[in-house]
Amino acid sequence: MHRKIITIITLLLATTCFSQKRTIQHKPYIDLRPMHFGILVGMNLQDVEFENIGPQTITLEDGTTQQQTIVCDADRWNTGFSVGVLANLRLNEYLNLRFSPTMHFGAKHLTFHNLTNMGQQEGLLHEERQDMKNTYVAFPLDLKFCAERWNNYRPYMTAGINPMINLTGKSQDFVQLKRSDLFLEVGLGCDFYLPFFKLIPELKFCYSLSDAIDHKHAEELKDANKRIYTNAVTSGHSKMIVLTFYFE
Repeated sequence: MHRKIITIITLLLATTCFSQKRTIQHKPYIDLRPMHFGILVGMNLQDVEFENIGPQTITLEDGTTQQQTIVCDADRWNTGFSVGVLANLRLNEYLNLRFSPTMHFGAKHLTFHNLTNMGQQEGLLHEERQDMKNTYVAFPLDLKFCAERWNNYRPYMTAGINPMINLTGKSQDFVQLKRSDLFLEVGLGCDFYLPFFKLIPELKFCYSLSDAIDHKHAEELKDANKRIYTNAVTSGHSKMIVLTFYFE
């Protein structure tokens, strides 16, 4: 009796395990190529994380000094778009090296709150705002860790470094970012094998490893009144979330 029960349970488990039948595989040998290329399009969300200096002592026009506290904050994520190309080198069955030069178009919105000077209305803080347009040229180099292919999809994870060059910046803005930055990035995605190409959606998180603020910028400002806002920020790290669609 016990043998019959064990046999029935075994058959049920076997039926469950093999209930997902394999289907016809599209592009069955595409992953065996030593190298292949593609294009990418996507969207990005940009932000920057600031560290503020706190109270500052400034000299007024009449020669007296005053202590003021200004706080800078990027108060929202800003949406942009991304385009680029892809080169993928196969290292082994589960590991690929990927290089994908990309241009990211976007912006960061900064708000400066003067906690010392109040507005005309009681309780209203004086604010200054800056829209920081950013165009990055990125050169990410990632390792792609792939799972086993099942039917026509294959999930994966990525990790790598991403040097970026910032092509934009106004000379008289309150805060200006450095021309170059280095990002650490991790991501996850899935290869979808279609009849004529691979479609690969991927979500990636990028974080700046170095201080992104150009601290020499304060000396270049023509308006001395802006320097208190520029000097309010001691350091900053850029952040980016990128949703990308690769076509290989």
